[in-house]
Amino acid sequence: MKNSSLTLLVMGVSGSGKSHIGCRLAEAIHAEFIDADDHHSEASIAKMAKGEPLTDSDRQDWLLTLADLYRDYQQQGKDVVIGCSALKHRYRDVLRQGAPELKILYLDGSREVLLERLGGRTGHFFAGEHMLDSQLADLEVPEDTEAIRLNIRQSPDIIVDKFLKKIGIKADKHQ
Repeated sequence: MKNSSLTLLVMGVSGSGKSHIGCRLAEAIHAEFIDADDHHSEASIAKMAKGEPLTDSDRQDWLLTLADLYRDYQQQGKDVVIGCSALKHRYRDVLRQGAPELKILYLDGSREVLLERLGGRTGHFFAGEHMLDSQLADLEVPEDTEAIRLNIRQSPDIIVDKFLKKIGIKADKHQ
């Protein structure tokens, strides 16, 4: 029986690969993956789809919901990975209310690479260059002591392997 669960956050702006890397990470450690975007309110999704950035107030209930999810998984002794933008220090602090031992992977990439990735997306509510610029303006890059920062130009396997090694977790080989 496990003594404690592993709670991981994959963070970064839109287009950084949070969902893809988060899924790969969850597979590697046999954890559940949760895409934070699935927990936005309908009003927030509609706002973003119109190209309107979310405010701190718009995000508050969403962040509390995610913190509750971390807490629920910990209480059940289950490992979980959440992919979430978590742009500001105070957002990450809210998430830590549900998971004080939260391990964070920050996916870092240049604006050019992010725009290229966003240009290839279809069917996602996040709309346009303006929205990316808004996220980049809001982004408070985590300190080295808060998160492990890896460049998104690396392959997903390398990102997952490096992150797990840095947090001291052995994982299954990726498929």
